[in-house]
Amino acid sequence: MSDNDELDLDGGDSAGLESANKKSSSFRDALPKILKFVAIGLAAAIFIVVVTYITVQFVNKNGKPQSGTVDPTSPYIGKRPEYAMYTLIGTVSTRTKDSNSYSVQVDMVLAYDQNDNAAQTELTSRQYELRDFVRSYFTGKYASELAPENEARLKQDIKEILNTRFLDKARVRLVLFNKFDVMEGAF
Repeated sequence: MSDNDELDLDGGDSAGLESANKKSSSFRDALPKILKFVAIGLAAAIFIVVVTYITVQFVNKNGKPQSGTVDPTSPYIGKRPEYAMYTLIGTVSTRTKDSNSYSVQVDMVLAYDQNDNAAQTELTSRQYELRDFVRSYFTGKYASELAPENEARLKQDIKEILNTRFLDKARVRLVLFNKFDVMEGAF
């Protein structure tokens, strides 16, 4: 040992105390960083759960489970289902909402599940209500809304109205037009 070396007469306690203080202060310095990363991870997990929940609700049409029926207009179906047809509505003639004199003649057919006897009964018992619905539906439309390029949307709209607001047990699967004429002038 040289003259410049200090003797540690306390047995090294002060060196150990400084080391313990350094460890304690480094833990105190690291704690906010650790908590920050934990908070970021927790916020990310909550965000992912919320986005997943909203996406599932949107895909399932706002919480309604998918019914298992296939949209007949979908290009991804293998074999088209066979339906029974309700044809007793007949031809309905009416005017459009336009100030010009446009008239509409519609002969509409409703398709429903082939084995659904309750649908046949309900549709038959509501035959005159269905004719009135068709008349009032087309009376509330402008001639421009009844253009041939809008026909698919009109069919979908009629189907949704019948299934949600008009029919109790029966479910219309397709709306078909045997005749759909929009003419300027009287009918």
